[in-house]
Amino acid sequence: MTSLLVIDDERPILEMLEISLASEGYNVITAESGTEGLKIFKEQRPKLVLTDIRMPGMDGIEVLKTVKATDNEAEVIVITGHGDMNSAIAALQHGASDFITKPIRDEVLMLSLERAKNKIAMSQQLTDYTENLEQKVEACALELRQAQEELIRNERLATIGETVAGLAHYIKNILTGLQGGVYMVNTGMAKDKPHMLKEGWAMVQRNIGRVGDLALALLMYSKERAPERSVCRPNEIVSEAVELFKERADEHRVKLNAALDPNLKEAYLDRDGINNVLLNLISNAIDACIYDTDTSKAWEVTVRTKQMHADSNEVILFEVRDNGCGMTDEVKSKLFTRFFSTKAGRGTGLGLLNTQKIIHEHGGEISVESQAGQGTTFAVRLKAAMP
Repeated sequence: MTSLLVIDDERPILEMLEISLASEGYNVITAESGTEGLKIFKEQRPKLVLTDIRMPGMDGIEVLKTVKATDNEAEVIVITGHGDMNSAIAALQHGASDFITKPIRDEVLMLSLERAKNKIAMSQQLTDYTENLEQKVEACALELRQAQEELIRNERLATIGETVAGLAHYIKNILTGLQGGVYMVNTGMAKDKPHMLKEGWAMVQRNIGRVGDLALALLMYSKERAPERSVCRPNEIVSEAVELFKERADEHRVKLNAALDPNLKEAYLDRDGINNVLLNLISNAIDACIYDTDTSKAWEVTVRTKQMHADSNEVILFEVRDNGCGMTDEVKSKLFTRFFSTKAGRGTGLGLLNTQKIIHEHGGEISVESQAGQGTTFAVRLKAAMP
């Protein structure tokens, strides 16, 4: 039950409010003066306070100021006389959650209390998330240090400076997003603007996700691993990957197709690894259409499979083709460079490196053809040998 302290110098009103609020599930604590109410508040620390403005001795404004000074997260609703707007405005200026006028209507009171409870819950959630955020940042920092040490041992970094510069740039973008989200949340709470709370909270969550993505990408790139092969159906892997991106492609008016070879047999592959390869390539292809400035195009991404033969071996071809913005020769030459991204701060620059790494672990190869303004085709070739 939510504890609620009700302060009013008129006993009949107190009794009426106690009966009404108790029936709504509140644990009601009553006080007949501001002094008595503050004593109870300091002892029991309820998060909700309902107080009359005009009381002998200590009035409701003094109660409000003392409550907020003692516990800034407590929400105070003040009761004013009909037409007493000056007192209501003064209460709001000192941090009151809301005000209601006499005679008190139950539906108005319940609505004010519900809003106050929501503000308390959001404040607590933000506090908990901030505390957890510090732990997550520490954990991510530890993982990043470990990943960096592993990268250096495997000579995957050309220089330490390159790593630091790449990580610093990406982390700076994340911190900027986090600061913007926290500002919107705080502003939304201060000005009681739910849409700002919602948008700010979404920004915080997105940027925490980016921290996790960066840590996972670094760990994946730094660790050598043998493919965990099993018998699987390549066409099924493609179909599942395409289905995951259907909604995003439709949202940006990109037609996403799958052209599957019906003669393609089962293969002995690391299903999760190949799934990650396809997810990265399809995501990049959709992004190439989204970032394309030529809006006259009917954007399209096609994922194709084909059974091929090369040097008496059966080979599986996975091809991801788009008609998006394409790439210049200079950009193509940097595609598999550490921390290089064409997404203007939105990418880690590790996606294609991890894609290439998984393919090489399979003994396969990846190639790319692209023309600026025309589109790009990535082709992955893997041996289909069964055990």
